[in-house]
Amino acid sequence: MARDSAVSTVLSRAPLGLAAPLVRVEVHLGNGLPNFVIVGLPEAVVRESKERVRAALITAGFTFPVARITVNLSPADLPKEGGRFDLPIAIGILTASAQLPRHALHGREFYGELSLSGELRETPKLLPALVAGARLGNELIVPADNALEASLVAGAQIRLADHLLGICSALRDGTPLPIAARGALPVAAPSPDLADIRGQFAAKRGLEIAAAGEHGVLLMGPPGAGKTLLAQRLPGLLPPLCNTEALEVASLESAAGRRPAAAGRRPFRNPHHTASMAALIGGAGFRPGELSLAHLGVLFLDELPEFARNALEALREPLESGTVVLARVKRCYEFPARFQLIAAMNPCPCGYAGDPRGRCRCTAAQVARYRSRVSGPLIDRIDIHLEMAALPPEQLVAANSVPSESSATVARRVAAARRIQMDRQGKLNGRLLANETMRLCRLDQACGTLVRTAITRLGLSARAYQHILKLARTCADLAGEPEIAVAHVAEAVRLRAFDRLASAGETLSSTA
Repeated sequence: MARDSAVSTVLSRAPLGLAAPLVRVEVHLGNGLPNFVIVGLPEAVVRESKERVRAALITAGFTFPVARITVNLSPADLPKEGGRFDLPIAIGILTASAQLPRHALHGREFYGELSLSGELRETPKLLPALVAGARLGNELIVPADNALEASLVAGAQIRLADHLLGICSALRDGTPLPIAARGALPVAAPSPDLADIRGQFAAKRGLEIAAAGEHGVLLMGPPGAGKTLLAQRLPGLLPPLCNTEALEVASLESAAGRRPAAAGRRPFRNPHHTASMAALIGGAGFRPGELSLAHLGVLFLDELPEFARNALEALREPLESGTVVLARVKRCYEFPARFQLIAAMNPCPCGYAGDPRGRCRCTAAQVARYRSRVSGPLIDRIDIHLEMAALPPEQLVAANSVPSESSATVARRVAAARRIQMDRQGKLNGRLLANETMRLCRLDQACGTLVRTAITRLGLSARAYQHILKLARTCADLAGEPEIAVAHVAEAVRLRAFDRLASAGETLSSTA
């Protein structure tokens, strides 16, 4: 064998979060005792590909070279994981041994795990690689079982194959492989409707404001008050994802090893309170965590004080920056995490503090210890604080006879308010920076007096003041008003400091 024909290079990409860096699979056939070595920081699954590739080539009728085979996955310092490198290694061996033409590799990327019979199996975490490869204009050859991910990438030359022989025929004879059809994800089932919740009109109004301005919400109330039901209905108030947003969400799900969800549906993530910090923020195997899986959607943390303290503290920076930055010894990588937080907790360990029937037996020290599990800085970063009470039986029966607005009706108002914000500032009110808030949320004298009174009496922080301004701006947008009025500020104060108003014996009118 001539020296120049003993080396071939096949293009593929490594699964590294959303980055999908290019990997050159270099195959060298040399003299010496027969051996098969893979270098370039391969993990166990990649090292085991030697036996899968050997069996697949022999079963498919190809000649497995009797030579010293060295496979280098370049760059060498990048971790390689998964079975996606089976196909490029097999193609590299066939081209290096002159069983396939080397010129057929130009401008093509290969992905796929091989079975012992040469069939291609579905490859997880593939969508970020398809997006990156399509951006360069390369032709991508992927397993047919990955047709769903392939159909989501617009303008890409993605070809599907179910067997190694079909790919080899295409490379050798020009036999065309089927092109992945441009498609869409399955239609999502309808979200739970807000009309199912009877009563709790103040809480539903707070949820509408949260949806309109992308504000975070903290729900506090006894068991059975409807906190979880209310949180589950927030995605139904939000506008559907556009194509670009849907692809971004699907890429995150793919990077986590999940199949993309239904089209247009904003994510709703509800991790159990036993979830670790790594499960929330990500990091294990470059996988996105729950915060990133909730990107452009809703993250619901039920039983907030039961989460580990370090897991909750990890929320603080992503809540403001919209990203999760994970720094490790050799690498630093970033995941988007622009989610809308809605958290729920009980007022005390037993959950019945303030119950008129006197069911609570918790001491003041127990209540203080329970609430201290959630730090003040984290609570301060949540825009809306809503206190919910379980409806007495007579009010519950009466509420069933009162018609309640559907999610579709509220969603139309939310969409109109969001359009106002995007036309005015290019972002939603909940994402305004401090200087943008001061410029876009100007108050007249009466509104300023009300805010100063609230800050003084309730002991609010500077961050709380910023949140009140944003909430007042959202209330004005929902009302279609160009300027913030006293009523909007008063409602914002109540939404921001509901529990403090109650404890101080304040009412909206007396604050005004």
